[in-house]
Amino acid sequence: MAAVTSRPHSLAKRRGIRSEHLLFLAFVAPNFFLLGVFSYWPLIYQSYLSLTRWDMISPRKTFVGLDNYRYMFSGREFYQVMFNTFYFTGAVLVGSIVLGLALAVLLNQRLRGRTTARAIIFAPYVLSGAAIGLVWAYIFDPVYGLMRVFLNFFYIVSPNWLVSTTWAMPAIIIVYLWKNVGYSAVIYLAGLQNISHEMYEAAKVDGANGWQAFWHITIPQLSPVTFFISVTTILFSIQAFDIIAVMTGGGPVNATTTLVWYLYEQGFIAFRAGIAAAAGMLLFVLMLLITIFQVYFVQRRVHYS
Repeated sequence: MAAVTSRPHSLAKRRGIRSEHLLFLAFVAPNFFLLGVFSYWPLIYQSYLSLTRWDMISPRKTFVGLDNYRYMFSGREFYQVMFNTFYFTGAVLVGSIVLGLALAVLLNQRLRGRTTARAIIFAPYVLSGAAIGLVWAYIFDPVYGLMRVFLNFFYIVSPNWLVSTTWAMPAIIIVYLWKNVGYSAVIYLAGLQNISHEMYEAAKVDGANGWQAFWHITIPQLSPVTFFISVTTILFSIQAFDIIAVMTGGGPVNATTTLVWYLYEQGFIAFRAGIAAAAGMLLFVLMLLITIFQVYFVQRRVHYS
């Protein structure tokens, strides 16, 4: 009798588990479908395109194997592109961390008008990069620009920023930092406000000065924030496009051509879809390796309290 009554119970339990699985699939399936259509399929198709020669007009694609990759790595131009990419990304990363933390520490003080200052500093982050590029192109003008007036105050002759192979990249870095440093400052400010004041009071009782408290308390406590800013800044800056497109167009003489601009130039100006796809695959692998390195090595030095 007990065996007869246990069968309906087990059947009902299995049906319940099956219905839960179906409900789970009903909620998850649309997300997987969208990821497959807009993320995974383009990546797969791009990897296929990187093995072909195609001008984006002809209906046929010629399979060439690894020739596109050989073409990229065989020219000096591409090594200049990679150097520009790492130079730009590294400078933006260091500037975002140092300037963002400095602004956050300043805005965390009890100063008059600090709320307005926070809004002003963060405002460029939400503005269009193309519009900012146009404004700063005028600011950097060596004849009429505001930068000339500022440098003349210190008796410095303003260089021809955007047409100089020496100064074009620093100009792009300045503009990109001006636009995005407010983001880092706001994130750091949130982290500073979460640090317990009791830790500073205990350090003061132990005889620590302001710099020692900052180095041994503030910096370690902000390590999760620094890690987050490092990941997002690298991923965003390595894909920077709009400011470069408006201000220099990758020039002069490839001085500001990063990997993303090289991809655009090969695909939509030279109509070499295969080489553009190969550059896109390299960009994907580069970002993946950087993310893995940060997660598995840099995160070990992060202190979560």
